[in-house]
Amino acid sequence: MPIIKLHYPVDRLDNEKKATLAQKLTDVLIQMEGGANTDGGRAFAAVLFTAVAEDDWWVGGGIDDKFVAPGGKFLAHVTIPEGYMNTAHKAEVHAWVTTAILDTIGEGDDSAAGLSIQVIIDEIPEGNWGAGGRTISLESIAGSVGMSTNGSRFAWVRSYFEAKARQLAAFGYPNDVGGLLPSLIGNSRKTGDRPPRQ
Repeated sequence: MPIIKLHYPVDRLDNEKKATLAQKLTDVLIQMEGGANTDGGRAFAAVLFTAVAEDDWWVGGGIDDKFVAPGGKFLAHVTIPEGYMNTAHKAEVHAWVTTAILDTIGEGDDSAAGLSIQVIIDEIPEGNWGAGGRTISLESIAGSVGMSTNGSRFAWVRSYFEAKARQLAAFGYPNDVGGLLPSLIGNSRKTGDRPPRQ
């Protein structure tokens, strides 16, 4: 259920470029979901654009482009569920979003292009994402987009949350604090399992 919110200088993207970029960024979101190019995967892929007035975007203390690299300034916030990506996946997303923007605006040939395109990945803690008036988990999102919870990608997700469960238990957090996959609630936290001592 990733979302990309893109801030860009007003008049930088016309409607045609915005439509092209929306498709490219949607393709990035589908790639992020492990290639879940399904109706469920596309239903979760949202791109939101916000044009920022020139006098509302300051870089280096000014509104001119003195400190802005070729390609211009863009700020992309990519919102993902916690525990969904390791560092390699996040690096891919940084590159994919930047490439999508540069390809759309036609600035990909300059080696300095893209240095003012910031891509920030925001992770939403498990249990804090909702749709349709109910909390949805990363496990339910995986099922909705058609991603197997038995594959290698989800094995990493599961190992992340198993480690988090051990950490929460070791520090005595209440069992109902949240932040774990529903399938793990009641396992290590309720039985009081602790990580092995070093």
